[in-house]
Amino acid sequence: MNVERLVLGQLDTNCWLVSDEAGGPLIVIDPAAEEEKLRRAIAGREVAAIVLTHAHADHLGALHALREAGVPLLVHAADALAVTDAERNLATFLGTEAPVDPPDRVLEDDDIVEAGELALHVIHTPGHTPGGICLFAEDHLFAGDTLFAGSVGRSDLPGGDGRVLASSIAEKLAPLPDDTRVHPGHGPDTTIGRERRINPFFPRA
Repeated sequence: MNVERLVLGQLDTNCWLVSDEAGGPLIVIDPAAEEEKLRRAIAGREVAAIVLTHAHADHLGALHALREAGVPLLVHAADALAVTDAERNLATFLGTEAPVDPPDRVLEDDDIVEAGELALHVIHTPGHTPGGICLFAEDHLFAGDTLFAGSVGRSDLPGGDGRVLASSIAEKLAPLPDDTRVHPGHGPDTTIGRERRINPFFPRA
């Protein structure tokens, strides 16, 4: 699997360009901002889908750069309405605009997003938002704002719930192998093993 990171926007959000090793179509995870920078990084390659780990404005600000080319937008069902709602997705709070079009496909836990030989498995991890997800494939976890290096996403924003977030991490992420590489929504990569050792929000055996 090929993984490329772009750091975009005022909150330094990680946008991920993911494809199979055969050079198949890209899946763009969290097209945060800076449309021209995103276009240059894609450089004319085919894009199969846009996937949001959650519907916050700092993760979806460059949607238009891809949707105008007909690329479908995928988001968990519980965050689908927030995509176009500037209050729910915090666009108003951040001083940006919300997209005007709803998602093309809503996701549920255990769904699969495919592009070429790549298959990303959807793991529903609510708590930061009701529809927060992680995406897992080939020992890589794209964690959005569920899990960071040494921390977790905020749960004090609209729709957040700290106890639900803790349950999501304990039930869905803690069972993953220690060598799983975690690509978060902000900040550096980490591993499940490292978080198991040092993250105060991560459950211990």
